[in-house]
Amino acid sequence: MIADEATHMNHSNRLAQESSPYLLQHKGNPVDWYPWGEEAFEKAVKEDKPIFLSIGYATCHWCHVMAHESFEDEEVARILNRYFVSIKVDREERPDIDHIYMSVCQAMTGRGGWPLTIFMTPEAKPFFAGSYFPKSERMGMPGLIAILEQIQAMWQNEREKLLDAGEKITDHVRYKPGSKKGSQILGKATLNTGYEQLRENFDWKHGGFGSAPKFPTPHQLTFLLRWYKRSGDPIALSMVEKTLKTMRYGGIYDQLGFGFHRYSVDEKWLVPHFEKMLYDQALLAMAYTEAYQVMGDRIFEKTAKEIFSYVLRDMTDQQGGLYSAEDADSEGEEGLFYIWTPEEIKKHLGKDTGGLFCRFYDIQEVGNFEHGASIPNVPESPSKFAASEGISRTELEDILEGARQELFNIRDKRKHPLKDDKILTSWNGLMIAAFAKGYQVFGEEAYAKAAKDAARFILKSMKSSEGRLLRRYRKGDAAYPGYLDDYAFFVWGLIELYEATFEVHWLEEAVALNKDMIDIFWDEAEGGLFFTGSGNEVLITRSKEIYDGAIPSGNSVAAMNLMRLGRMTGDVDLEKKTEQLTKVFASQVNTYAVGYTHFLAALDFMIGPGKEIVIATDDTSKTQEIITSIHKWFFPNKVVLLKHQGIMGDRLSALSPFVAAMSPVDGNPTIYVCEHYACKSPITDIRELEKVFK
Repeated sequence: MIADEATHMNHSNRLAQESSPYLLQHKGNPVDWYPWGEEAFEKAVKEDKPIFLSIGYATCHWCHVMAHESFEDEEVARILNRYFVSIKVDREERPDIDHIYMSVCQAMTGRGGWPLTIFMTPEAKPFFAGSYFPKSERMGMPGLIAILEQIQAMWQNEREKLLDAGEKITDHVRYKPGSKKGSQILGKATLNTGYEQLRENFDWKHGGFGSAPKFPTPHQLTFLLRWYKRSGDPIALSMVEKTLKTMRYGGIYDQLGFGFHRYSVDEKWLVPHFEKMLYDQALLAMAYTEAYQVMGDRIFEKTAKEIFSYVLRDMTDQQGGLYSAEDADSEGEEGLFYIWTPEEIKKHLGKDTGGLFCRFYDIQEVGNFEHGASIPNVPESPSKFAASEGISRTELEDILEGARQELFNIRDKRKHPLKDDKILTSWNGLMIAAFAKGYQVFGEEAYAKAAKDAARFILKSMKSSEGRLLRRYRKGDAAYPGYLDDYAFFVWGLIELYEATFEVHWLEEAVALNKDMIDIFWDEAEGGLFFTGSGNEVLITRSKEIYDGAIPSGNSVAAMNLMRLGRMTGDVDLEKKTEQLTKVFASQVNTYAVGYTHFLAALDFMIGPGKEIVIATDDTSKTQEIITSIHKWFFPNKVVLLKHQGIMGDRLSALSPFVAAMSPVDGNPTIYVCEHYACKSPITDIRELEKVFK
């Protein structure tokens, strides 16, 4: 097991000066690691050596395996130190580097993943790529030592072949202006195509899409909710309901401590890859919250609240920032922290309660995981199980909750997996959005407080002296100019936070940072937003990310932000930017619509119909009922503004001039609703407001 900031040897390398938990895991390796930077590249040029680049992250299981097997090994280290310059990169700190070289790996091998292994020239041009390699050949996989020896020999004797490969692959991945242009357009047919592709790939037995491994990909589900809102197609809703319930009851969900693991290695959502990522908690919490708005099923509310509880309990820094991840491993074994045997359960709960708990949560004598241990999951619905046990569902839930709390406390005494406690602006932005949405729908003050605390932390501690957002913070050290995702995701969080609290300064911050995002990342020649902008390090290429993978792309989120802020401020130029985005990426999206489901959600907003709602009031007590009524409805293509009288109203009018003339009628809170670029008569009766959403 690799311990955070602990070494198993008596020396340390240059990574000892870094802040990244991932890099610090390798500071005691005998490999002479360098962080990415001029020193490493200058050494490679001076000593005429190729570069060995290894990219991973702190909670990556196979990164740990390769580190223990090879990077802690003296034989491997001798070869690397003699013939290569070795660079270690944390992909979560430097997504710009990771994006480029992952695209290289995918182009060269047809697949990707971490650890990412790249061999390249001193000019950073890659000529060989792969993922995990064992130290020696095993099960058909080439061994790292053999690869190192072969590449070293070629560097000495057949260098031209490597240099030529480096030039060709660099040219292949390099951004070429005009290469994505086309005359295609996006519209309702694109939305329908995305829906049809999801339906064709849906697993009706277990929920989710495709076969093992299965990732949650929540933005596919939130797009389906929007398609259901638009089309009324019950199949779209059925796919969402099936997936959210099977995930919630599966082993991918931490039944004792809450929160979701990263993905399921099987098609049944039973056996997860046990790491927990902040972005999954954020996106899934939003999906369950929206599903509750649409379907009203209490299990969706319960799950969303449990996710929030997990993040508040385990992933929140005292200063308000939110940590990145928790590892899959503890004591050198994946999942050890989370698994149980019947003997353990009955020892702590007694025979009767323990037996009931084991039957409900599938804790088997033979085990459903490795070495006779079991992952808690719920194979039968609580109602059916209660009936089979001859007790009421309420009685069952009371027994299980008491047992869960007791076992959670027992589990808490186990050795915990590593917590990656760095704070990333982008992932915090997603969680701020989730907390704010949770407050809107459930009214829990703790969620609003958590969102505000995290936003204040970023604005205070994760900005440069020039006002540029920074990417990463850890233990007082903030570093790296922010990337597109940092701006887009944080602006998303601020927009949701404004609509949750209606505190004008959050909207002011969102508008200002959105402007900065355009200034820093917008491609004036062709439209769209580069992942890196002014202030970021110049690499071998720049990319425009649009694919919505485990998390949505920066361009997809920016497209939605631009639409919302355009409608909130009346700034038509922002809406035009969204239109430009759809033109830039139309060809890609039309080729494989299901790969861009968050972008499709932005397109859905763009197509409309949408609503702009302004509440003009000078009576806070009467206003809350209106706000609560608005937030209970699932109507995603809306924006909501609250115009107080006085200074706050003046500040809002400065951002959104069209609200200046809107005021309460006869002293009552008054709702102004605009749709299809036309405004309706003011509403003072809340019953009339509800008709707007039906």
